[in-house]
Amino acid sequence: MRALRLLPILLPLLTLTACSTVYYDTMEKVGYHKRDILVDRVEAARDAQKDAQQQFQSALEEFTSVIHLEESDLERAYENLNDEYEACESAASAVSGRIEKVQSVADALFKEWQDELDLYQNRELKASSAKQLAQTRQRYQEMLKSMQQAERSMQPVLNTLRDNVLYLKHNLNAQAIGSLRGEFANLKADIARLIQRMNRSIEHSNDFIRNMQSS
Repeated sequence: MRALRLLPILLPLLTLTACSTVYYDTMEKVGYHKRDILVDRVEAARDAQKDAQQQFQSALEEFTSVIHLEESDLERAYENLNDEYEACESAASAVSGRIEKVQSVADALFKEWQDELDLYQNRELKASSAKQLAQTRQRYQEMLKSMQQAERSMQPVLNTLRDNVLYLKHNLNAQAIGSLRGEFANLKADIARLIQRMNRSIEHSNDFIRNMQSS
């Protein structure tokens, strides 16, 4: 009975795993291995973070313009700021999705690499491969940690933007603009912190890509 209750949860996971396995096997048959896919996905995650940086910076610029508007422009201010918020939310979602794809192929690569160590007959080659696996995994973990720190930094900014967009929506008056001005310093600091963490993550990604391509 317990297994039956878990079936709706397990089936999508099993299906996803099976699809990933088929995909990796198919790509490998045409000479495109998991390490190649991992490099491509790290590049895509890095580029998604660059796009997110630009979008959050654009939202800050729009926020800056809103707090200097006259009361007669508040309806347009709300629409513009809401557009920026939705674009930021989309950019953040794209970053999270790319990080998940990186984790998926990295897990498959490291599992395969670990399993294949048992196939070696030559001890020296096995030891060398095991050392390379450990080094690659360590570099990957450092990069992933940096990515996830940047990812988490997006949520406070999204929360602040959403709160202010909602407040402006229901209070299209000078008082609302005053409230936004009070939030500006915190938002600016949060976005500066986010961009700094994304820069570190992008640097880690570039280092990881270079190491994977040179090894």
